[in-house]
Amino acid sequence: MNSMDWLLPDISTPTWMEIIIAIALCVIGWLFQQFVIKKIINRTVTFLRDRQRNFQATVLAQFNKAIRYAFMFAVIVLSLSILLEIFLFTHVATKNFVLSIMVFFAFKGVYDVLNFYTKQPLLLNNDDEPNVLLPFFLRIGKVLIMILAMFTIASFWNFNLNGFLTGIGLTGVAIAFGIRDTLAHVFGGMSVALDNPFQIGDWIATEDQKIEGTIEDINLRSTLIQTGDKGLVYVPNSYLVNRPIYNLSKREKRKCEQFLFVAAENEEDKLRSALSAIQKEIYLHAQTEKEMIHVFIDEFYPTSYRVLVRFYVATNDTAEMLNVRQDILFAIRQIFQEQNIILANPDEDEWLRNKKTN
Repeated sequence: MNSMDWLLPDISTPTWMEIIIAIALCVIGWLFQQFVIKKIINRTVTFLRDRQRNFQATVLAQFNKAIRYAFMFAVIVLSLSILLEIFLFTHVATKNFVLSIMVFFAFKGVYDVLNFYTKQPLLLNNDDEPNVLLPFFLRIGKVLIMILAMFTIASFWNFNLNGFLTGIGLTGVAIAFGIRDTLAHVFGGMSVALDNPFQIGDWIATEDQKIEGTIEDINLRSTLIQTGDKGLVYVPNSYLVNRPIYNLSKREKRKCEQFLFVAAENEEDKLRSALSAIQKEIYLHAQTEKEMIHVFIDEFYPTSYRVLVRFYVATNDTAEMLNVRQDILFAIRQIFQEQNIILANPDEDEWLRNKKTN
C-alpha cells in the first residue's frame, strides 16, 4: 500500500473484513448485471420489437454490452472505494480516469450501433431499394465517433488540443502527397456514392468487359464484386469512376440477335414466306416484345444470304431469355423444313468457314 502513496496519500491498509466485502460486492455486481440487467434489456428489446419499434430495439440491443460493462466498472470502483476508504468517483487523482472509462463505454455503445447498421444497412433503410450512400456514411460515422471519443477523453486530462490539431494541419499536407493514390480511391468512393450508378446487389459490367459481376459491398477505398465464377474482386473506386459502367440489373428487356445463313439458290418467294413466318412466330410468343422484331436478309454473298433475326424478350433473367431464344430457334428450324429452305454450305464460302471456326 505504501507504493500508492504518490497517487492516493490518504489510503489506509484494508482489513480482511473490508477485502471480503469488496470481493462480495464485485461478485454480487457481476451476478446482478448477468442475470438481472441482461434479462431486463433482452425483455425490453423483445417488447419493442413486438410493437414494431425495431430501431429503438436495435439500439438498445447494441448498447447491451456497453451498459453492463459500465455497470460492472462502477461496481469495481465502488468496491475499491470501500476497500481503500476513499470515494474514487470524486477523488482528484481518480475522477478523470473514472470519467474517461464511462465516456469510453458511452461512445462504444454508439459505435456498436453504427457497426451493426454498417453490416446490415437494409434494416435502417425504409425504402424498398438499398441506398448505397448509407453504408458509406455509416463507415465515416464510425471514424468520427472514435475521433470524438478520443478528443472528449483527452479534454478530461487537459490535453493541449490546439497544439495537437496544429501539428496535424502541418503534417496533413505532407501525408496527403504520400497517400494521394489512396485519397483518389476514397474520393472515387464518394463520387460513386453521390452519383449512385449502382447499388449493392446490382449486376454491373465495365465497357472493356474486364470487370463483370454482382456488387457485394461498397466501402471507402474499394468496391467488392462477385464475378461470374463466384470469385471476389476488390476493385479500387477510382478505377470504376473513370470507366463507363453498364448496370445490367436495370434492364427491363433482353435483346436476342441471331444470324442465319441460307443458300442463294433458294427462291425469293420461298425465302420471303419463310422470313414472314419466322416474324409471325416471334410475334406470337408470349414473352417477346411486339414493338421491335427484325427478320430480314441484311447481307449477300456469292453463294448465300445472311438473315438477321433480332427481337427482345420482356425479362432481365438470363435463363428465361435463353429459354425463349431456344423456342424461337426450334420454330425457325421447323419453318425451314416446311418451306424446304436450303441452308448455306460452309465449305463453299471462305468467309463462312472462317465464321464457323471463330
